[in-house]
Amino acid sequence: MEELPTAQFHSMTEGTQADWDAIMVHMRPHASIGGARVLDHLRLLEGDCGGFAVDRLTHCLQTATRAYRDGRDEAYVVMALLHDIGDMLGAYNHPDIAAAILKPFVSDELLWIVQHHGIFQGYNFFHFIGLDRNMRDRFADHEHAAATAEFIEKYDCPSFDPNYDTLPLSFFEPMVMRLFETPKTSVYKKAMEQA
Repeated sequence: MEELPTAQFHSMTEGTQADWDAIMVHMRPHASIGGARVLDHLRLLEGDCGGFAVDRLTHCLQTATRAYRDGRDEAYVVMALLHDIGDMLGAYNHPDIAAAILKPFVSDELLWIVQHHGIFQGYNFFHFIGLDRNMRDRFADHEHAAATAEFIEKYDCPSFDPNYDTLPLSFFEPMVMRLFETPKTSVYKKAMEQA
């Protein structure tokens, strides 16, 4: 098997066109399987219940299952599946992690939903942990507030049910792979398209 070229610089200030051509040979296939790496990270949620009745992966699967069965489009279903993917890395900002992962691949509305779902879900429990349950009211006039409240009510809230007929991760894997094939927005999009 032929070894791929690598960059020769030791400081990015020394990079040449040949170096960056070599890097891009590695980058394109790496980027094209981003969905597989996202799925690997999502699997880390399995077995971690965090005090809930189901583990975090099951919660994500139930949320996506409910969205799928309600006829939501593929991007919405994947957003629902990944909305809590940041739980393992960001105990204090898990919505930000999910939003950062999804940002290049979803609409502004879906990005806003995932970014703000924690505050909107807070209506159901913030008052039990000493926070203002009405914190989401500060976003009441935002164009995506109603869609976020709907996501919480219909899909996120009821998805802690150990008896729910949840679809397996394998059902959603092709959707994730398709969504992560091509970004809608990214500073690197043009460079990646020049193959």
